[in-house]
Amino acid sequence: MGIGTSIFLIAVGAILKFAVTAHVSGVSLATVGTILIIVGIIGLVISLFFLASWRDRGTPVARDRVVERDVV
Repeated sequence: MGIGTSIFLIAVGAILKFAVTAHVSGVSLATVGTILIIVGIIGLVISLFFLASWRDRGTPVARDRVVERDVV
């Protein structure tokens, strides 16, 4: 799950929890909204963790190269 998907889940969950007043039999939309918010936050944290760990791997290693030339 990427950052965009996580933010989308958080937004849809917030809409279901705070803005929707409809009643569906057998389903609590506020509970579904809370679950989507929690899943979105967890996905966002995991995505940011992996993004930060990939940045550390991409650092180039500085190596000294010795070039010897024949003197004529």
